[in-house]
Amino acid sequence: MSETTEIAVLEIKPEQAPALYVPNGLDGFLEQIRQQVNEVPDLTTAKGRARVASLAAQVSRSKTAVEKPGRDYLRHLKEAVKPAEAELRRWVTECDALRDEVRKPLTDWEDEQDRLKAEQQMLDWHTEALEMNIAFDKAAAEKFESDHEIALLLNDKFDREAAAAKEAAERQRIEYEEELKRLAENAARREVELRAQREREEAAHRESVLKAQAEQAERDRIAAEQRAQREAEEARQRAEREKQEAIEAEQRKATEAEQRRLAEEKRLADEKAKREANETHRKAIGTAVVKGLMAHAGLTREQAIVTLTALKDNKIPHTSINY
Repeated sequence: MSETTEIAVLEIKPEQAPALYVPNGLDGFLEQIRQQVNEVPDLTTAKGRARVASLAAQVSRSKTAVEKPGRDYLRHLKEAVKPAEAELRRWVTECDALRDEVRKPLTDWEDEQDRLKAEQQMLDWHTEALEMNIAFDKAAAEKFESDHEIALLLNDKFDREAAAAKEAAERQRIEYEEELKRLAENAARREVELRAQREREEAAHRESVLKAQAEQAERDRIAAEQRAQREAEEARQRAEREKQEAIEAEQRKATEAEQRRLAEEKRLADEKAKREANETHRKAIGTAVVKGLMAHAGLTREQAIVTLTALKDNKIPHTSINY
């Protein structure tokens, strides 16, 4: 692949999302990018290093091009689930109400049968009590008749005691009937209370199930939102790191360039200073030679300068000037 080749920009259309954002659905794109970055640039050159940075940046752009529509698709799925959850809750509530409405005639009939059964039981108890009372009265009457002649012979005290005994028997009969009635009423009331308790427990259970389902749905929704937020934050942090790394790389490049510039300026300044020092040194030696020629060889200044020039240019054999 040529170092100037660019990675093709990835594009995902909304209708492609269901087929791509599934397990291993993006492997084709990954392989495509791997093939496009299959280079080994020369890191010893500025061009090679720039190429590596460019390839990495292009991979990041491809990542964003696939990730952004994926996030949009995920948000769409979450929004699509909410109406289904609401409709399912409404369905359960409506079906429970319809079930109770359909069963109401049977429930009313069962309640009526229980009431009739209780009334019949009370009637049976009452009839049994009456029969017992009638038998009691008949036996008492027979005994009373049999003892009538004897009773006539007894005094008033015996009559009062017999009357008291009869009144006590009547009170016992009445108390027995009232006790039977009380027991029947208690049994019927207990049955009604038990049925009401069962209905309350069933309603509480239904409410508990619906509440648990709603809480689970809410937990799933919160978990999905938190996961999406985490992923978004991770993506933001990755982008920030990549941005910071790019900035730091540029800063390093700028720093290195500035260091090279300063080093070059120093080298040029050192060379200039060296040349200037050498020139000053050479001028000092030349001046001393000219003065020496004038003083010791009897030459004029112009003749001395001409002689110095000939010496510098090595035109006079076996002579030289040491700077």
